[in-house]
Amino acid sequence: MASPLKHLRARLLRAVFKTHAAIYAWSDGRIGGRFGLPMLLLTTTGRKSGLPRTTPLVYFEDAGRYVVVGSDGAARRNPQWHQNLLANPLGRIQVDRAKTRVRASVAEGAERERLWAIGGRINPMWHRYQTRTQRQIPVVVLTPER
Repeated sequence: MASPLKHLRARLLRAVFKTHAAIYAWSDGRIGGRFGLPMLLLTTTGRKSGLPRTTPLVYFEDAGRYVVVGSDGAARRNPQWHQNLLANPLGRIQVDRAKTRVRASVAEGAERERLWAIGGRINPMWHRYQTRTQRQIPVVVLTPER
C-alpha cells in the first residue's frame, strides 16, 4: 500500500507539471523552455477521452527529430502520454515558440541503446530511474510531419 506522503508527492508533481505546461503555452514558449534542461510541450490525444493532453518533457534532438524518455520518475507503469501515443502516434510539440506536428515511434534495439546513451548524458536522472523500476523505460522519437 502506498503511503500518504507518496500520494501527496505525486499530486504535487502533477500540479507542478500542469502549471509548467500552462505557463509555457500562455507565454507562447517564452517562459518554460528550459527548466534546468531543455523542455518541450507534447500534446497527445487521450486514448480514452479523445481530448488533447499536454505534458512538458525534457528532450534532445537527433538528426532533425525530437527524443523524449518515458521515465515518469521511475513509476511502475509507462506514463499516460506514452500510452496515448501507442494508441495514436500523431501529436504536436511546442519547442520554445515553434509548434510542429509529429509522428511518434518507440526506439528499439541498437537505436534505443544509442539514444538512451545520449539521453543519459543530457539527463543522468534517467539512468537512476531505470535502476528503480523493473520496466524498460521507453525512448520515444518524435519525427516532424512534413
